[in-house]
Amino acid sequence: MTVDTILNIAIGVALIIPAIVLHEVAHGYVAYLLGDSTAKNLGRLSLNPVRHVDPFGTFLLPLILLVGSGGQMAFGYAKPVPINTAAFKNQRMGMFLTAIAGPSTNLLLALVAGLAFRVTGVFPESIVTAIVGYILLRFAVINLVLMFFNLIPLPPLDGSRVWPLFLSNRGMRIYDQLEQYGFVILIAAVWLLPSVLGFNPLSWYFDLTVSPLISLFAGIG
Repeated sequence: MTVDTILNIAIGVALIIPAIVLHEVAHGYVAYLLGDSTAKNLGRLSLNPVRHVDPFGTFLLPLILLVGSGGQMAFGYAKPVPINTAAFKNQRMGMFLTAIAGPSTNLLLALVAGLAFRVTGVFPESIVTAIVGYILLRFAVINLVLMFFNLIPLPPLDGSRVWPLFLSNRGMRIYDQLEQYGFVILIAAVWLLPSVLGFNPLSWYFDLTVSPLISLFAGIG
């Protein structure tokens, strides 16, 4: 493994942690605004990464993906924020709003980072502007990857709480029955499908979603 690859991996790990932490804090804060103080009472509205770390999802999974991709791609997750849907006046809408808060935060972070990347272009070329621009662009990409990954409608991802809002009652019952297999399907999609299909469906998914937005936000491509 080259020094450049190791540096890419280190930067990726350093950038993915704040993206994940802010994602989780957004879940808890919106739940709090809707009447559920569970996350607040447990100290999960903190920006301290230690309170949100999941050993596998926050460190091991991103590290495996970063190493496997040569430091180019990673996604992960933090310890899920506890939500008490019984505290919501409208449980279905409350779950939707708390779930969409995380991906929406990543979208906002990607937009800010992308626009900041554009601003670096007005400064004279230097090693400093090159480094800052690189970090901003990587942070924007990481946040978009996290957003679209979490919108996949499989538990434990946020999409499993977002898309059901648009289902009928019958559709919800069917979805609830399938939900127990969500994590198995997710693992299969990440690890098994690429070897079976001969291509990575997640890479295809990110090409269709992340690439157009990073071009729009950062003005590249």
